[in-house]
Amino acid sequence: MKDLLKGQIAIVTGGTAGIGKAIALRYAEQGAYVAIFGTNIERGAQVVEALKAMSNTGGADFFPVDIGNFSAVDQAIKLVLEKHQRVDVLVNNAGITRDQLLMKMSEADWDEVMNVNVKSCYNTCKSLVRSFLKARKGKIINMSSVIGLTGNAGQVNYAASKAAIIGMTKALAKELASRNIHVNCIAPGFIATSMTEVMDASQKEATLAKIPLGRMGSPDDIANVALFLASSLSDYITGQVFTVDGGMVM
Repeated sequence: MKDLLKGQIAIVTGGTAGIGKAIALRYAEQGAYVAIFGTNIERGAQVVEALKAMSNTGGADFFPVDIGNFSAVDQAIKLVLEKHQRVDVLVNNAGITRDQLLMKMSEADWDEVMNVNVKSCYNTCKSLVRSFLKARKGKIINMSSVIGLTGNAGQVNYAASKAAIIGMTKALAKELASRNIHVNCIAPGFIATSMTEVMDASQKEATLAKIPLGRMGSPDDIANVALFLASSLSDYITGQVFTVDGGMVM
């Protein structure tokens, strides 16, 4: 199917690489304008150039934003609203890891993960909620992880942040459902991105042994679900967690 997002206005945080970039590209090829929020200006410019080169896209812009800073996020969202008068789709994809056993984990590593992974979702949703309510429609897609469902040694901060996103998704879905605003969550498994490239051969082998489909996922696997959740195909779905993990969590 083509043109699933024709004329739609989307914001994708962390959209300059990996899963976020794949989502931005998928939305653009389906006709959406995409505003990319991120910190890497060079990568942001490259993604915008790629999006604008597509024949079907509604356009694209990059906004250099510290996603954990409410004022910066609020200002960037105001610029998008001034240009387009509305936002139809918000994808909260920005995320980092600072892995370490809890006994060795610094307070700074805890705070940074929670700030980028969780507070960023508060920042974007808080800034956009009045616009969504006024329009009486909208799609919010939050990026969690299977680690938020299962936990993982050495990732207490990351697991806590991703579990928090699931809780936020379910609570916000209940707050906004009466205004036709859908809030859902994607929980990727092991996806071939820069986050998993740091794994050594033995770690990758052990990981693959846990995946019934026998392979890591690709960013496109997640982008396909994000497209479904942004489109009218998901109009009777809210408050749900979509686990995309090759069968790891059943």
